[in-house]
Amino acid sequence: MSARPMPGIEEHPDIAALRARYDRAAETTSAHMLDGLTFLSGLYLAISPWVVNFHGRTSTLTVNNLITGIAVTLLALLFASAYGRTHGLAWVVPLIGLWTIVAPWVISGSRATTSTIINNVLTGALITLFGLGAVAIGMMSHRRHQEMPMQPGRPTPRRGMM
Repeated sequence: MSARPMPGIEEHPDIAALRARYDRAAETTSAHMLDGLTFLSGLYLAISPWVVNFHGRTSTLTVNNLITGIAVTLLALLFASAYGRTHGLAWVVPLIGLWTIVAPWVISGSRATTSTIINNVLTGALITLFGLGAVAIGMMSHRRHQEMPMQPGRPTPRRGMM
């Protein structure tokens, strides 16, 4: 038996390469903008019951918007700071956005008014779009890695020519 401890899976070279690739994708300007917009949308969702002034009428929707808004805000912060380690959570943001859209009708005890519906539908749609963008960042970095690197002076390879 060997006295040398076995390295953990997090030290595997492929895992390190994946994290580095996701971190490179997260360092683009569009990724920074997307993280910022997601952060602001989550922050707005958390304070929206007080901005739109429905916190007194529908307390369950108020609590829902506060909790889901904080969750989106925290996920945006995680994506901005360590996307290589948190990219697997990117699919949660669009789900929270879809939940935000349907919440005024689904949550018991809430009286859906025009202002609550418009607020949640618009904010939920934006969060869904920004969440899909976060998922796309990870997918784009995966596709770029699979493509053949371009060499100067050589024609672009076409499908079926490889």
